Amino acid sequence: MKQSPREIGTPAASRLPFIDFARGIAMILMAWDHVSGFWNPGHRGSEGLNGLRPIFPDFTQFILRFVTHYCAPTFIFLAGTALAISTYRRLSGGESQGSVTLHIIKRGAALLLLAVFIESPAFGLPFLYFGVISCIGLSFMIFSVYRRLPATAILALSLLIVIAHPFLNLGWIPNTSPGGYYLRMIIHEPSFGRDPFVGLYPIIPWIGVMGLGWWFGVLLTGFDWSKADKLKIGLLITGVASLILWFIVRLFNSFGNLLPRVGDTLQDWLYVSKYPPDLAFVLWTMAGACLFMALGLALQNRPGFNKGVTGFVLAFGRVPLFFYLVHLWLYRLRPGWVLRPPFQLDLLTTTALWVVGLLILWRLCLRYERLKEKYPDSLLKYI
Repeated sequence: MKQSPREIGTPAASRLPFIDFARGIAMILMAWDHVSGFWNPGHRGSEGLNGLRPIFPDFTQFILRFVTHYCAPTFIFLAGTALAISTYRRLSGGESQGSVTLHIIKRGAALLLLAVFIESPAFGLPFLYFGVISCIGLSFMIFSVYRRLPATAILALSLLIVIAHPFLNLGWIPNTSPGGYYLRMIIHEPSFGRDPFVGLYPIIPWIGVMGLGWWFGVLLTGFDWSKADKLKIGLLITGVASLILWFIVRLFNSFGNLLPRVGDTLQDWLYVSKYPPDLAFVLWTMAGACLFMALGLALQNRPGFNKGVTGFVLAFGRVPLFFYLVHLWLYRLRPGWVLRPPFQLDLLTTTALWVVGLLILWRLCLRYERLKEKYPDSLLKYI
């Protein structure tokens, strides 16, 4: 029997299962990326960082890294979606604009603190490392004010940022001083060139991705959930259209490619820039995010959606920040005499460690979710 709109999840209900499902897939892939980075000697990264094009030992290692590209865009896009929906709920519940603004600023500040004290040391990086959590935290603080713009304006600006950010010139900010260098890195120029001022996720263009997610969240708040099939079809069409646009961008091998193709092999076609994300990267990964959500919509009304494999995925998607912070420290565990990654394992053993870790994280996420429900007004609401 088909469930009512409130049962399948609406902005008035507690969760949107298809969102949790898509986010859960991203978290599982993220776990692989990080366990591989810690343990797998064939792992490579930093695609596009200062024009770098790391050489992978073989196609298997390349594709195992490539599939993880979905993680950060999906994570950041859905952070914008969740922020829009939670803002809608608070305002519709009678909270003032000032109260909502302060709440968003607190959430952003909490993320910045978590980045300093949990994320950075987990990677063995300086506390000033500007990673994905810092990027989301600062973007939230910007959105505490930015959100007051009309949703269509945020959509237009977000598309402009994603498409045109390579043309941004920060030459007016001197990078000879540490402060200027770090500011440029936070805004648009990811770099590991001057320790401890390092970072991979600058605000621009990622706030553009979050803005797209915000617009999607606003769309969901006013959506007629009796027409959920239309949303599924819309996500499928958007996903396929993004793949077609990705193909066109890569075919012409010019605009939208910070790392142009150097040949015509499958690896050449798929080798795109992540740091910063170019248009080809965003088109491919956002296509995946749309298809993940469409799959979630197709599955969420089926019996047993909250059990088995899909229940396993949902457990991660419901508490993504907790999963992110805990999985870093779980997977970096190694003998005390090894201070920093990587500590080498073969690919098969690395895969086994990933699977075992996911099983542990699954139980931890379920326990944490129950704890968070028991103490809804505690500091746990920020994690």
